[in-house]
Amino acid sequence: MGTVINIDGIMELLPHRYPFLMVDRVEIIEHGKSATGYKNVTMNEPYFQGHFPENPIMPGVMMLEAMAQVGGVLVFDTVENPKDKLILFAAMDSIKFRNPVRPGDVFRMEIEVIRFSGKIGKIQSKGYVGDKLAVEAIQTCVVADKETK
Repeated sequence: MGTVINIDGIMELLPHRYPFLMVDRVEIIEHGKSATGYKNVTMNEPYFQGHFPENPIMPGVMMLEAMAQVGGVLVFDTVENPKDKLILFAAMDSIKFRNPVRPGDVFRMEIEVIRFSGKIGKIQSKGYVGDKLAVEAIQTCVVADKETK
């Protein structure tokens, strides 16, 4: 195993905060190439109030966002001056939802860089609960300079 980034380190890299910070821990498996991230899904997630009260399921868009955030940590791990940058997702392709993610699950996200050149990258993202594939997608991202106010 490579570097483990805890929630404090994640918050140093990503601009997201509650309720939109969707990852609790990231393990960089191979710098600039692959990472595994974890989200401990609890009933306290605000989206479960309406999705769905009688049968809580993590919304697909939130699964995609969580995987994108792990991808962001992986990309930021190789970018110079990450505090001056943002990672913006430009496209998501080949999205397939396979199994639900529910309160009490540990959502494990496996991210691999397909290619990264200049400021544009493409990653393969897969999310699991246990050994069951929940979601997969190919995500395209752009590294941009933060705008100052």
